[in-house]
Order: sequence, then structure tokens, then C-alpha cells
Amino acid sequence: MLISRFLNHKILLGSLLLSCSGAVLADTATAQQQFFQHLSGLCGKAFAGKVVKGNASDDKMRSQQLVMHVRECSNTEIKVPFYVGEDRSRTWVISKIDSGLRLKHDHRHKDGSSDKVTMYGGDTQSAGTATQQLFPADQYSKDMFTANNMAVSIGNTWLVEIEPGKSYRYGLSREGREFMVEFDLTKAVTPPPAPWGHQ
Repeated sequence: MLISRFLNHKILLGSLLLSCSGAVLADTATAQQQFFQHLSGLCGKAFAGKVVKGNASDDKMRSQQLVMHVRECSNTEIKVPFYVGEDRSRTWVISKIDSGLRLKHDHRHKDGSSDKVTMYGGDTQSAGTATQQLFPADQYSKDMFTANNMAVSIGNTWLVEIEPGKSYRYGLSREGREFMVEFDLTKAVTPPPAPWGHQ
């Protein structure tokens, strides 16, 4: 009788845990799907922005025209070039993966070739929300940073935040460093030329 009760208790507990786990997975998927949909809804449009958080190393960027262009969209991947003045080297790539969402930074030279520090980023580690997702640096990025004397960047966490109809924010955070650029979604601008290395 005691063994039977113990087994029944374990089965009930297991069912509860499985149910809770399923709910968490569903919440995660829902939040990230909504986030991805918000970004997809901007496809084809470009927006001007400005640095809203940074330090002295960002002064040059502050003086440039900043534009993001939600340029290439599919059901699983969105490419968003980030233009700094005439510099068309940067593209944010947000994609769906089995465990959530992934952010990568595609950096190119004028001739279209890849920069030696490129495709760094990370995967979501939590559900986030329909308007905000965080991407801690993955091991590939940490190894790349270390190999290129950029060990300070190992602790990077990137943020992408969308307030539909209002603003889009891209940020970087690590010990001793905070950066954020904000784009005004209330007014689209003329899309720039293709980023370097893209058609």
C-alpha cells in the first residue's frame, strides 16, 4: 500500500512538472513568435535612429546618420542592415532556432568579403517578452573575441526591443559598457542601398 501511494505520488508529481514545463515552453514560444512577428511586420521599411546610451567611444557614431532597414524576411530569418553614415558593413541577423531565437552580426568589407570578426552573437536563454529579447554571447563568439584580442567582449549581452508603432532599440551591455541605439518607427525613411556583400 505504501509503495503504491509513493508510486502514485511520483506519477502525479511527474505529471504536474510535465504540465508546468509544457506551459513554460508554450509561453516561451508564444512570446518569441510574437516578437518575430513584430519585426517581420516592419519588412521592407527603413527608419532613422540615434544613440541614446553610450560613452566617448560612440561620439563618432553620434555624429553620423543612423538607419536600420528591415530588408530580408522569411519565416525563419530576418536580416536588418544597420547603416552608420556611408558605412554599410553591418547587418543584424535574427533567426528562429529550436531553442528560441538567435542574433548574429554579419560584418563585411566594401568588397563584400567577411570581416575577421563576424557572425558573433548568441541565443536567447529565456522566454523574454513579445517586445524584448536578450542574447548573451555564445561560445563561438567568446572564442572569436579571445582570438582577436577582444576578451573584454566575452561578457556581452545584446538586447533587441520593439515597441510596435513607436520604437526599435538595439543595445549592448557588459561590465563597464552600456550602448543603445533607438530608431523611430513612427516615420519611415527612404531605404539605403544594399549593405556591403549583399544583393
